[in-house]
Amino acid sequence: MNNLSSIVLFVYNRPWHTRQTIEALQKNKFANESEIFIYSDGAKNESAQKSVDEVREYIKTVDGFKKVSIIEREKNWGLANNIIDGVTKIVNEYGKVIVLEDDLVTSPYFLEYMNKALDIYEKDNEVISVHGYIYPVKEELPESFFIKGADCWGWATWKRGWDLFEEDGKKLLMELKQRKLTKEFNFNNSFDYTKMLKYQISSKNNSWAVRWYASAFLKNKLTLYPGESLVKNIGFDGSGVHCGGDKAYEADLVDSSIDLEDTQVKEDLVAKKIIENFLRDNKIITYKKVINKFKQVWFGLLKK
Repeated sequence: MNNLSSIVLFVYNRPWHTRQTIEALQKNKFANESEIFIYSDGAKNESAQKSVDEVREYIKTVDGFKKVSIIEREKNWGLANNIIDGVTKIVNEYGKVIVLEDDLVTSPYFLEYMNKALDIYEKDNEVISVHGYIYPVKEELPESFFIKGADCWGWATWKRGWDLFEEDGKKLLMELKQRKLTKEFNFNNSFDYTKMLKYQISSKNNSWAVRWYASAFLKNKLTLYPGESLVKNIGFDGSGVHCGGDKAYEADLVDSSIDLEDTQVKEDLVAKKIIENFLRDNKIITYKKVINKFKQVWFGLLKK
């Protein structure tokens, strides 16, 4: 394996989640040979200050890595600006980067998979990134496979990949519409990424991730996925700014290495269809939950 990639971790005001994320990462093969940069965002308001301070107190005690560098923001940058700036600086300096947020718990094989894939596909311009999470689908997926676009729950890229990131959501949406690609962009309308992008443009969300996905998608670039997840999102407990309380996306962590040797560099349409079905089914379940909740509230009011 060539030089190991630097890791960038973005934290804010969740001490327990941050600790889980770091402790899992410390158990990874190659952790003690890897440099980690921890970006700590500033408090948005007074109520967040105590937990931000608690996170900062904890990250100053972190060890188990080759080197730990902490960047404390003096003010609140917000998740998108913090990630865009941090990833840009580190990838420009080191040429590649592994990216995590403070609610992502990793398998002990996460860093091995990421670094191996970064080595294998470093010079393959068709590949824009590597992703560690995969949806908890019922069907069996290949050990690893490619899908067009990019993703955001435990990922890695090279400078040549991140250079394609387009910050302007309006520009991305216009191109999607002009090329009549919104249906494909939405995984055959199984998940409304276009709506998410529109919300980003109108400041109803601050998603860097949908812009990263759109940037890669419009350039016809591929992202490598594992057949079993190396990442588990523990943020669906209502504690995060950008995560709700739905646990449908929680995946079990794989307990062995991922083989990358025979992965063909082209979009796996069978795997994509499986993911599409998962997203569509989950959308139906979520819709039914909303309707049932509405009925409960409405009938409760009628009884009063």
